[in-house]
Amino acid sequence: MSKDHGSFGVHGTGDTSGYGGLVRTSTIPGSTERPYGGYFDEIADELERAYPDFSEAIEKVVIDRGELTLHVKSAKLFDVAKALRDTPSLAFEVCLGVNGVHYPEDKNRELHCVYPLLSMTHNRRIRIEVSVPDSNPHLPSLIELWAGNNWHERETFDMFGIIFDGHPGLTRILMPDDWDGHPQRKDYPLGGIPVEYKGATVPPPSERRSYR
Repeated sequence: MSKDHGSFGVHGTGDTSGYGGLVRTSTIPGSTERPYGGYFDEIADELERAYPDFSEAIEKVVIDRGELTLHVKSAKLFDVAKALRDTPSLAFEVCLGVNGVHYPEDKNRELHCVYPLLSMTHNRRIRIEVSVPDSNPHLPSLIELWAGNNWHERETFDMFGIIFDGHPGLTRILMPDDWDGHPQRKDYPLGGIPVEYKGATVPPPSERRSYR
């Protein structure tokens, strides 16, 4: 049986549950025009004043589902993040980690990283999003700014193959060091290895029976 089958042998629907009922397409929102509403305009204004290269560094600003996301060019990621942290009127002291996303259809921008930021001083939340091509998946590490990102960057490297330049110990954190591939990418086969429990073994998804 092919390894691209779902958990119960179903394939071709994008439904990794194996039941064949879910078909989901990824939609990347376009840029939002001003006014953004709420405190979002104030954040954009303050960042423009604090970071003169704002128009060169920010690809687009997106307001979606009540959240503000700054899409930042990869080469400017560290500088924009530092301005967001260190500017008193912004003061995003906390980064809640980094999440990888894989959009195979987003040509030359297939791998995305999302950084949720929190300002405890001003009780505000925003997100930074940055994309890199699968052929050159390099981003600067941000642990110099937010030390708590250390293990998050390792996990994103492990699961998506994004390389964080400047990280002091960028090794796998979930999978064995010699593991082949990055399991949360959408091109990763759904087949796998048997899961071993004490006294029992569960076969990998590609070897389970189909209920179709």
